[in-house]
Amino acid sequence: MTTKSLDLVELTLKPDEEDRLNRGHLWVFSNELAAVPKTVPPGTLALLKTSKGKTMGVGFFNPNSLIAFRLLSREPRPVDQDFFKDRLQAALDRRKRWLGDARSFRLCFGESDGLPGLVVDKYEDCLVLEVLSAGIELRLDDVVAGLDAILKPRAVYVRNEHPARALEGLAGPSRTLLGTLPETVVIEEDGLKFLVGLGKGQKTGYYFDQRENRKAVAPLAKGRNVLDLYCYTGSFALYAARAGALRVVAVDSSGPALELARESAKLNGLEGKVLFEEGDAEGILDEFSSARRQLMPDMVLLDPPSLVPSRKHLPQALKAYSRLNANAFRLLLGGGVVVTSTCSHHVSHEGFMDFLRDAAGKSQKTARLLEVRGAAKDHPVLLTMPETEYLRCAVIEIS
Repeated sequence: MTTKSLDLVELTLKPDEEDRLNRGHLWVFSNELAAVPKTVPPGTLALLKTSKGKTMGVGFFNPNSLIAFRLLSREPRPVDQDFFKDRLQAALDRRKRWLGDARSFRLCFGESDGLPGLVVDKYEDCLVLEVLSAGIELRLDDVVAGLDAILKPRAVYVRNEHPARALEGLAGPSRTLLGTLPETVVIEEDGLKFLVGLGKGQKTGYYFDQRENRKAVAPLAKGRNVLDLYCYTGSFALYAARAGALRVVAVDSSGPALELARESAKLNGLEGKVLFEEGDAEGILDEFSSARRQLMPDMVLLDPPSLVPSRKHLPQALKAYSRLNANAFRLLLGGGVVVTSTCSHHVSHEGFMDFLRDAAGKSQKTARLLEVRGAAKDHPVLLTMPETEYLRCAVIEIS
């Protein structure tokens, strides 16, 4: 296949700007290009070359985005329906190897699966997509055709509410692309059933990324009073209750999310073991700290939403994470456990450790790090692309 037969826009890197791509990264920023042709429509396929004329590969070009080029293939090739079908089939095959007979999981995780800007979550026989690049937006029909050929889904829905879409100049409402989307679906994870509102709430409706962390920390809840803050639809809380927690108080600010959590508790026969409360997580943590609550917890689960929408917000966010964790540490007596998470790629491993150290110092508690975990296997990390690693989860013992 020749580049001429593909009829691609040609882009040229500035001198010595190919090192990151040669090391396996998939992005080129606008200031790394010799020229940014502004008349080219966002999402156009482009051929990238070095300043010396060496071909680096084919990818999506967006002249209006800081991420000007997203690499699809290091060898020139057509990006058509077969291309998407092949990439999606490969992503599905990986999940089958990693997750066995699971029926609900993240099927596609953007750059990590060779489809930059595409997220696909599978809920039984329904699919919910997020589109975060102009290149994918232009080729949604090919994406849906590939998914239909592989899975024959009951429905395909695209959710267009992620703030990253604005950075690509993308707009438009969320909508059903194929079939009829039900309002809710029951999924199963590790023997527990969860009622999910499709295309509602956080992410696409459920936190698949914490799948393995929930299973790993659940045994620590046995015989404990658990406080689950930012519980969303209650998955951590239900794992803790099933594992033998004496009592679980689960808090979130979203009434609709808590209604789903209560229904999930009923599905699993656990409604008497979890108290779901609507409210401000930090405020309720303060209530426990000031002894305005009975049954003080000896295990705290912290899974707040991302506090870092962009890198410029990082210093302020790290202070907020530190304050939140310090308050949780103060609450616990000897032998207590905090399981705490962050979900922004802007927070590096060292940044995560720094704010936990700062929280331990502020709390005047002895905090022992037992384990650091990441996202589940259906959210693979490209070793050459740190941006694909975003979830960090620490298990800490307090004395």
